[in-house]
Amino acid sequence: MTSISSASPAFTGRDPDNRLFGPLPDVQGEAGYDTDHPARVGFFTDTSVCIGCKACEVACKEWNTLPMDDSHGVRDVIGLSGMSYDNTGQLGANSWRHVAFVEQTRTVDLPAPTFGRPGDDRQGSGPSVAEGQNDDSLATAQQSGVLNAEALSEFDPQTGQSGSDKQIRWLMSSDVCKHCTHAGCLDVCPTGALFRTEFGTVVVQGDICNGCGYCVPACPYGVIDQRKDDGRVFKCTMCYDRLTDGLQPACATACPTQSIQFGNLEELQARADARLATLQGQGVETARLYGRDEDDGVGGAGAFFLLLDEPEVYGLPPDPVVTTRDLPSMWRAAAAGAVMMVGVVVSAFVGRRPR
Repeated sequence: MTSISSASPAFTGRDPDNRLFGPLPDVQGEAGYDTDHPARVGFFTDTSVCIGCKACEVACKEWNTLPMDDSHGVRDVIGLSGMSYDNTGQLGANSWRHVAFVEQTRTVDLPAPTFGRPGDDRQGSGPSVAEGQNDDSLATAQQSGVLNAEALSEFDPQTGQSGSDKQIRWLMSSDVCKHCTHAGCLDVCPTGALFRTEFGTVVVQGDICNGCGYCVPACPYGVIDQRKDDGRVFKCTMCYDRLTDGLQPACATACPTQSIQFGNLEELQARADARLATLQGQGVETARLYGRDEDDGVGGAGAFFLLLDEPEVYGLPPDPVVTTRDLPSMWRAAAAGAVMMVGVVVSAFVGRRPR
């Protein structure tokens, strides 16, 4: 392997076009790796089959020996909000996987099945109790209560309305670092603690991190976070140590429904496109891929998702943009401002008569 730089190609002179956003066909090559590097790998998370078991969270913590979360102020105590089954809350320095639980309800027209009254059979007005339920009414109720593929695309967020005539669905998704094509966290790191691996992933070296925290606001997804005890940052490494030994990440290995799929990124993208077409063909019109588009604000993600609703519903930004995208124009503007200030100062002294 050649020597590797932690910064984007635009900052190292290897990219004359100064590409801080947009597609990069060879992410590892742009980072300085030889042409014989491994194929780029990633995660495809199909939220339509996630059951919220949190096996991925447990596997991640166990393999990476992550400490207990202390986001609720008390270490070694699981913080239960009382409002959701989601006790993790969000990604953090000690939670590299987070399974979101989103409960959605909608009011439906669900008529109660009717039952014949005693004597109705003798009057010819309907079946009696002995004859059972009114078949037509029961069929209508059952038909209204079925959550089919078409209904998946008709749910609205929680409305707060009371009543028993509701249908409920859970949206669950295992969130993780996106391992962006253009990683703002990597670009702003002053020590090289963040680097691009030969697999195309982005990894933090905790022993090099100085705790400056520049990478935290640089992430458009709010993934990377600092530990309160020493200030260093941590996030998902896509189990870099396992990849180098030919193993899958712990979370993908533990997932019982294959909601988390790991492998060659191009193959995962093709698989995701086929899965999306299948769901949309079944009438799930709200299904969409998130992080799949290489022309988005981060050049496509190494970890992308199939969602059943808007990204905001899952706590994801709708239009993420790498925060270093506008650095060239900012530096040009700053240089122009500096030149203008120098010109003003010089003009103030030019033409002054000596006393």
